[in-house]
Amino acid sequence: MSKFIKGYNQANLFIRKIMVQIQVFTFNALSENTYVLYDDTKECVIIDPGCYDREEKEALKAFIEGEKLQVVQLLNTHGHVDHVLGNAFVKRTYGVKLLVHPKDEATLRAVQLYAPMYGILAYEPTEPDGYLNEGDKVGFGNTTLEVLFVPGHAPGHIAFYHRQGQFCIGGDVLFQRSIGRADMPGGDYRTLINSIKNKFFPLGDDVTVYPGHGPETTIGQEKKFNPFLQD
Repeated sequence: MSKFIKGYNQANLFIRKIMVQIQVFTFNALSENTYVLYDDTKECVIIDPGCYDREEKEALKAFIEGEKLQVVQLLNTHGHVDHVLGNAFVKRTYGVKLLVHPKDEATLRAVQLYAPMYGILAYEPTEPDGYLNEGDKVGFGNTTLEVLFVPGHAPGHIAFYHRQGQFCIGGDVLFQRSIGRADMPGGDYRTLINSIKNKFFPLGDDVTVYPGHGPETTIGQEKKFNPFLQD
């Protein structure tokens, strides 16, 4: 499998003297963003582990060990191949449950059927252990994430919003000057646009969106400059 540039960067958010940190890794040939969120308690969640080969898995593990983090949840925004390649590794290594939206369980299960077409021959399928729906909350340490249901790219796509920190882990819904694909099974363009305008826009212009690919952006910037959102 060909390799793209791998790396990570870090954002620190100081909220009421509690530091929420967002560690971003760029993994696999599709340059997918994997997120580790943690606070001062050292509890953390892993969102969309795209780590595929040994080097990528070791990079994720080394960071968690180096920061002395305790992984308490594994979350998927959606079940496309590039976002779930490390699910089995994370579950096995840290003994945590995988949580997805129920409408994306079929998307997750389909990965093992088409992964070889992407040159991915060593994918380990895994089953979800529980489900997240609109309005649910995910907690770790002193931090709470709110679940937003944002279909259109995938039928059960969700995002994770931190109200105090004014950021959202958005998966493949909204990108810097672009949007997620809507031409994949279960996708729908109008549904995707409605998800952005009805779920993301009300969060506020200052909210930072950390997407599944590429750099972070803000709601305000995408309202003004994203060519898909001007009608």
